[in-house]
Amino acid sequence: MCSVNCAKCLGCTLIPLAVLGTLANILLFFPGSYKIDNNLNLSEEVWYFGGILGCGVLMIFPSVSLLNLKKSDCCANYDPEDCGKNLRMFNAMLFAGTGIVGALYALVISVVAINRGPKCFVGNNTWKYPFHNGNYLKDKHLWSICIEPINIVPWNLSLFSIQLIISSIQMLLCTIQVVKSFFTIICAKCRCPVICGGKTAP
Repeated sequence: MCSVNCAKCLGCTLIPLAVLGTLANILLFFPGSYKIDNNLNLSEEVWYFGGILGCGVLMIFPSVSLLNLKKSDCCANYDPEDCGKNLRMFNAMLFAGTGIVGALYALVISVVAINRGPKCFVGNNTWKYPFHNGNYLKDKHLWSICIEPINIVPWNLSLFSIQLIISSIQMLLCTIQVVKSFFTIICAKCRCPVICGGKTAP
């Protein structure tokens, strides 16, 4: 029961993180008060939907699975409580694995975006990526290269950093659930009956 309660706690934690990750990604489409007429002038990483897809959509599966963990007992009719918990934990482990993939995707997108820097207007009717290999992270004076959108560098840096932190936490939580589920299954003391044709066999 402790494993189930801990899993539900993890599920409750993943939901607000998914919402925040999605919100951070949405805000990246609106760089401050500046309106970008051509969407091609947005950074490519924004269109990869790391926060919406990785931190958000793919995190729905482990969240729902963990929150409904107690209800998914396929052995309940035969009353082997421990065996039913093993099957629930196996199901939770699979969905948590999906969450790890989503969080890893968002994390990679965030790292790439932070290292590359934003796409911005640098003059001469030119939009480009003026930074290289994260050099702007060490030299704040380089930020002035970006003329428009105003404050685009701190805007992108802050939101992608938030996305990075959120995806890291989500990946950690999902990994914890995978490990807990794995050891719960391996260390089980019961043998789940084989259900065949409505009958059980030891």
